[in-house]
Amino acid sequence: MSTEDTSNTADPRDEAPQFVLPLVVRIEKAAPPARTDALETAARAVLAILADERSNGEGEWARAISDWQDARIRKVVRRARGAEWRRACELPGITVTGEHAEVRVFPPVPLDGWPKELLKLQVSGTDLDDPAAPGEPRPGGAVLWLNPELDMSAGKTMAQAGHGAQLVWWRLSDAQRKAWREAGFPLVVRTAPAERWAELTGSGLPVVRDAGFTEIAPGSCTVVGEFPGVDIADTAI
Repeated sequence: MSTEDTSNTADPRDEAPQFVLPLVVRIEKAAPPARTDALETAARAVLAILADERSNGEGEWARAISDWQDARIRKVVRRARGAEWRRACELPGITVTGEHAEVRVFPPVPLDGWPKELLKLQVSGTDLDDPAAPGEPRPGGAVLWLNPELDMSAGKTMAQAGHGAQLVWWRLSDAQRKAWREAGFPLVVRTAPAERWAELTGSGLPVVRDAGFTEIAPGSCTVVGEFPGVDIADTAI
């Protein structure tokens, strides 16, 4: 699913070359991951590539990451299994593993410059379920709150969770980023209580607003990022 972190309005970033961050989730027919596990793993995959030394300074991915972040922050989630997954894992990237989910993230590519191994992978068919309701958020990490009023596919929601994690990352100091990374990027993805959603979106915390290219209306608020115990509110993005 393709998504980005701002509404589809006039923006200087539209004039820059557009790139996309590819994410591939492994979905084997016999053993698909749980939905929340996949969402959280995708969010951590985005953080992993942002924090990787190859994405910073003079690293081999630094230019691609910089060009991508200078334009619209697009992410596309595709699915793979079997030989497709093995071929995807041969390309430069990072595989992040959750409880059972596996997500591989790749350096950004131009919108029309996908590697053939990834271009042939399906965007649809990423619908996943949770066998049991997720528990209460664990202390010590970020919470990515989903809009309780929106019905999005798992692929779309994975991209949105990645946006939420990225916006939280942007708001942290270098020391806070280092501590979060060393702890393994603890985070959870949960659907916000309906009665709390308005409070969250008006709190000054980072809010993901979708461009509306797929599934939902432009400007829809999809995710609010919260990091209990860490002040990430009221900071410009």
